[in-house]
Amino acid sequence: MSDQQKKATAYWKKNIRYVLVLLAIWFTVSFGAGILLKDALNSFKIGGFQLGFWFAQQGAIYVFVVLIFVYVRLMNKLDKKYGYNE
Repeated sequence: MSDQQKKATAYWKKNIRYVLVLLAIWFTVSFGAGILLKDALNSFKIGGFQLGFWFAQQGAIYVFVVLIFVYVRLMNKLDKKYGYNE
């Protein structure tokens, strides 16, 4: 295996690790806070709405948008590290 292939393989593994971690966070927020912990979170209110309802309706979407920006930042750093930036 050439150095270029090793570098590409390492880059791809790191990329997949980022994706899996960020998807796990999103799953935890959307499924955990929106469904599993809904009853416990409903004792708190945001803007007049129960927190469990808020996470199920909007909170998971906000977290997903933030995770997109985090992914972009991580990938820009990874591109620079492996020399794939333009």
